[in-house]
Amino acid sequence: MAEVRFDRVSKIYPDGTRAVSSVELEIGDQEFMVLVGPSGCGKTTALRMVAGLEEISEGELLIGDRVVNDVPSRDRDIAMVFQSYALYPHLSVYENIAFGLRLKKVPKDEIDRRVREAAHVLDLTEWLKRKPRNLSGGQRQRVAMGRAIVREPQAFLMDEPLSNLDAKLRVQMRAEIARLQDSLGVTTIYVTHDQVEAMTMGDRVAVMRRGELQQVATPQELYDHPVNVFVGGFIGSPAMNLVEARLERDDGGDDGDGARTRAGGSEYVVQLGEQRLTLPEELVAARPALAQWVGRQLVLGIRPEALEDASVGGDAPAERRLRAQVTLREALGSEVDVHATIAARAAQTDEVRELAEDKGLESLDARADQATVVGRLSPKSRVAEGDAVELAVDTSGLHFFDPDTGLGIYDAVPQTEGAITS
Repeated sequence: MAEVRFDRVSKIYPDGTRAVSSVELEIGDQEFMVLVGPSGCGKTTALRMVAGLEEISEGELLIGDRVVNDVPSRDRDIAMVFQSYALYPHLSVYENIAFGLRLKKVPKDEIDRRVREAAHVLDLTEWLKRKPRNLSGGQRQRVAMGRAIVREPQAFLMDEPLSNLDAKLRVQMRAEIARLQDSLGVTTIYVTHDQVEAMTMGDRVAVMRRGELQQVATPQELYDHPVNVFVGGFIGSPAMNLVEARLERDDGGDDGDGARTRAGGSEYVVQLGEQRLTLPEELVAARPALAQWVGRQLVLGIRPEALEDASVGGDAPAERRLRAQVTLREALGSEVDVHATIAARAAQTDEVRELAEDKGLESLDARADQATVVGRLSPKSRVAEGDAVELAVDTSGLHFFDPDTGLGIYDAVPQTEGAITS
């Protein structure tokens, strides 16, 4: 077992394209690290450099204490599981798993021991004599995993291994791979475009964009404290709602006894078009840099989970509600996903446009008076398409971003662009 370290690693193609740019990343011994990001962000190129399938243009890559920039792939003591199963159709499951060991001239008894141990771990024992064509997609993927396991490598590299499976099987295989990695304790780098896979499987997750690392953190840290608007919009399903807003200070009034009163006990409100939301004191205290944004435009992030049908969600006060018009209702049994328009403007930054393109949306709604938000509502909600609805907002979970740099607004001292947490 060994750690893997990227020391300012870059991949530059002959035409000058930087597929990966100055990546600094340390993956601990036995850690499960997930590289995630949209198509073309450089995550697979980074993985292929670890595998020795792509030359490194700049920097150093270390596996354990050894710099492997010029070490051939076969001598790096790693095992890779590809998106395609890459099984030999004319060989049995046993022979497919044993193939790499035979090339290395491992003794026959040792091969048999390793193959049968891997088959037991992967629940493949009864299928060892079968050919790949007689297996399901999930079983074929387990055979590919078995072929990697028997090599007993220092690290596993996995390039979107579940992308060819149906939704139900993907969920099952996610759990199996996570369990397997935990029991084997092998350092693992896992590449995926699916942020749900990333969040459910990784000890830590590295979010990439345009060849650069955006943030490296635990799944919960990424969700709760995205370093920038790109990470905030990419992590979470359904995605975070991103709208233009203005931060204002409500100095309150006089309650008749000489004491100042503030709506909801806070002096800060965010203005969305003609509507406003009052910010709770604990939120403001946790983000002292907000004081610098009074009277300025910012990007407001509202997670779908932070929205609820006010008629179902209890007694949310008026300063924590948004009036909206339902355009689409998706009943999912355990929840209701509602798309609704509010009198505000969708955020119009490069990061937000890129996120929209990644989701297959041709363009953002650029209307100055209307933005679409998605709410994850209780199944008790009976709102229908075309209904006017009041959405209760959990304002304690709001996010704020600088519209120019895209950086999250947290601390009193501004963060530097491209900040990475770990």
